[in-house]
Amino acid sequence: MAAALAVAGCGSATRTDTPSGEAEQQQQKLVVWDWKSGEPVAATYIEKAKADFAARHPGVAVEFVAQPFDQYYTLLGTAIQAGKGPDVMLFNGGGQLRDRAGALLPLDQYVAADRSRLAGWDAFSKDGKVYAAPVTLQGHPIYYNKALYEKAGLDPAAPPRTWNELVGGCAAIKKATGAACFALGNKEGFGIQFFLSGLGSGILTPREYDDWIAGRRDWTSPHVKRIFELWKETGDKGLNNDGANSTAMFTDIFRVFETGKAAHIIGLMSDIGHWNDFKEFLPPDQIGVMRAPVVTDGATPSLPYDGGIGYAVAKWTKTPGLAADLVRSLTSADALTAFSTQAGAIASDTTIDVSRAGPAVATIASGIETGKPALHVALSAKTLDLLGRLSQQLLSGSTTVDKAVEQLAASDRKG
Repeated sequence: MAAALAVAGCGSATRTDTPSGEAEQQQQKLVVWDWKSGEPVAATYIEKAKADFAARHPGVAVEFVAQPFDQYYTLLGTAIQAGKGPDVMLFNGGGQLRDRAGALLPLDQYVAADRSRLAGWDAFSKDGKVYAAPVTLQGHPIYYNKALYEKAGLDPAAPPRTWNELVGGCAAIKKATGAACFALGNKEGFGIQFFLSGLGSGILTPREYDDWIAGRRDWTSPHVKRIFELWKETGDKGLNNDGANSTAMFTDIFRVFETGKAAHIIGLMSDIGHWNDFKEFLPPDQIGVMRAPVVTDGATPSLPYDGGIGYAVAKWTKTPGLAADLVRSLTSADALTAFSTQAGAIASDTTIDVSRAGPAVATIASGIETGKPALHVALSAKTLDLLGRLSQQLLSGSTTVDKAVEQLAASDRKG
């Protein structure tokens, strides 16, 4: 822990096009915390970002400290309480960042030139200020196994458009192949987040959806309750794989889908649990992507996505302009292109050509223009934790939908 909380040294000159307006002294090292830099698929991305930064700041070393993801926010919380730690840190978009915005430096003046090139800024913003620059776009498409559709006599080019069609198709797939309808891993309570965002646009009306994102959430709405009723029904009616509450999301459940033991999975856009991962077992032309099935008349299914991960600057850094310039290198075109190519990430840079990545990613990319923010990203980290616990209780039968929604409404009101 002592090494993890090491503080970087003092300042350095900033990028000439960064409007910091400050005279920073030469700094020998910047420290970055994340959970990505230690992954092989991110190696070229990190190299490109470091090279971009070194070209302008040859006297400044950059040290990446890859923390284990399951401990990341606990370690980060300790650093924030101490008021010292890394200069730059990685965040998931949404509540994880917004709940810690008070410890971060607003980046608006530093990233103004990047706003039109990158997408996903809203997930890293609070009260009109930007606190991190997006690296990836993250969303929750519904993937399906075209080979299982074919074995069940279903048309893989025409996935179901309604919930009833989906359930009927799943019955045919179960009979023909033995595969479950959904691959679900909820050991950490993450499965409900994917379910909420992946299926929500087919259940809530457009007005309800927009109100939810804007913070005007009506937890007593029949359509909101319907989300949780369907969650419970998937377990009660055997639509999920066995042992969903004891199966880890990362990465055990994705293997269930890849190996043909389930026909569908609400996965990720990037850069794990997505089309690029699945191709180890499923050829790209056997991986389908479908819109949320319609449950409510008037619902308009859309791709749910937000900024996925992004780098922020700690308020305590002694050289904010320099640290912000490192964030810009981490979101440079060359770095993000490398991340997209090697990891299969849907990068935040909207100028990257993904047309050669295969039919699944082409379908995902086509939905970005009309996509809406993911429903779970609008919730606070505290409410997401509660959501995870209650989702496990709903699947096990130890609570009811009414009781769960009541608790979530109370948590949401408290922020």
